[in-house]
Amino acid sequence: MAGDINEGSVPSYYREVHQAICSRTDERVPISVFLRVLSRTSLSIAVQNQITEHVNNSDGFLSKVSLYKGLALIALAQQGKPPSPKLLENFIQEFPKPQLGEPKELQSLKMQSVQESPLILSVTLAELLKKDTVKVDLIPEKKGLFLKHVEYQVTSERFTVSVYRRYSDFDVFHELLLQRYAYRAVPALPPKRALKGVLTSMSEREFIEGRRRALGRFLNLVARHPVFSEDELVKTFLTFSGSDVQPKLRDACKKLGDEFMTCKYATQAKDYLPADIQSQFSSSRELIRNIHNSFQKLRDRAERMAERSKENATDLLMFGKELSCLGSDESPVPVLASCKSPWAALRRSVKGLSVEFSLLSERAAQQGRREEDDVVEKLNLFLDLLQSYRDLCERHEKGVLHEHQRALQKYSVMKRQMLSATVQPKEQVSVEQLESRIVQQENAIQVMELRNYFSLFCLHQESQLIFTYLPITSLILGAFVDSQVLGHKDMGEVWQDLHSKLTSLFGDGNGRSAPLSPK
Repeated sequence: MAGDINEGSVPSYYREVHQAICSRTDERVPISVFLRVLSRTSLSIAVQNQITEHVNNSDGFLSKVSLYKGLALIALAQQGKPPSPKLLENFIQEFPKPQLGEPKELQSLKMQSVQESPLILSVTLAELLKKDTVKVDLIPEKKGLFLKHVEYQVTSERFTVSVYRRYSDFDVFHELLLQRYAYRAVPALPPKRALKGVLTSMSEREFIEGRRRALGRFLNLVARHPVFSEDELVKTFLTFSGSDVQPKLRDACKKLGDEFMTCKYATQAKDYLPADIQSQFSSSRELIRNIHNSFQKLRDRAERMAERSKENATDLLMFGKELSCLGSDESPVPVLASCKSPWAALRRSVKGLSVEFSLLSERAAQQGRREEDDVVEKLNLFLDLLQSYRDLCERHEKGVLHEHQRALQKYSVMKRQMLSATVQPKEQVSVEQLESRIVQQENAIQVMELRNYFSLFCLHQESQLIFTYLPITSLILGAFVDSQVLGHKDMGEVWQDLHSKLTSLFGDGNGRSAPLSPK
């Protein structure tokens, strides 16, 4: 038969399997059902992927012949042979029977849902944002034995509890997160103290407020992360109310170990990675770097607009105060021979205008706060996430890859020493010690290779997380537009009232004014 797959060239088992998994109205088999058949085998993910590539399923379905081909490849792979179509072309015996169980047992596969690869993050932005909202509030300053310190009230909506934390608690929590999740995008903490020269451009109060906001962003990113959010370490930080939270965190981390030791996919990560993972990583990293740069510029502009709104509020308030001072001047007005001055009546009316300018100042200040809270803060949240991804990329290259290369170099030196020892006989003890060290180094290299693949596995997921967060752009733009619409509407109403007052004040067009009583 020379590899010609058709109804007559395959075992009856093939036809029974087809009958069990095809639909009643169509003899084709959905690729999703075939993938479920593959998942029943004991074959590795890499071999399953090879078989899937060799069957024709461009439209999402397998023809009857394509299914037969897939079943033959499964059977060959189960026999320890490579699942290659070339083997089928030269096959002169009856095609082997795959070990899939009774055909009737396969009927249920048509009704099952597809089990996605663990490499894929199946989560939306809305789902991430719903995971938790953590609020960080500054509580009244306390004085320690020698120095005063700042304390925060941390409130989690998910756990419906409030706890008190100092910056040092955040610092230990962050350190332990990095230890446990070295291959994940752990957000950075804000500095404990202002950098040298920073307090010359901002007050200590402004620095503390900025740090409070940054700590809130840090906790929200952690509490909404699809992996971190389910960790005991995070739950302990957000819920433990005792005074010894730091030892509690360290104990929890010590019991758990790092993610590579606890993740069930760690040693199989290579099987789930696409063949072009390195090129995907490079392109994602470059794109995210460009996105990061653009969002930094957007944040800087939004900060300037919020600052201008605050400055506008100050200027409007001072403008109103100057009008009030002008109208409060009780100095007598001299009577000039040439004309009668209306200033005495006019200045009383001018004093009344300060009320509207005070209101305008309040509305402008509200506008600045909206821009800061709803726009700048959301931009900073996304920027913190983007920066954590860039930090992760650096850790991957300078940490995992660098250590792997050093281990390989050390192994190469040992092999050369061993070769030299066999050429030039040395003491038996030293040779055995060298052999033992080589075996240890080989084991270490094997673990490092597994960690390298797991690091790429996590990087791929963290890249997906960045792109899952990207729709936050629409939320930011919506908040920006809404704040502008509301701000202009509120201020427009006050300006309109002021315009009516001025019309009344200078109403008759002959310079004679109708005095406005100051409020």
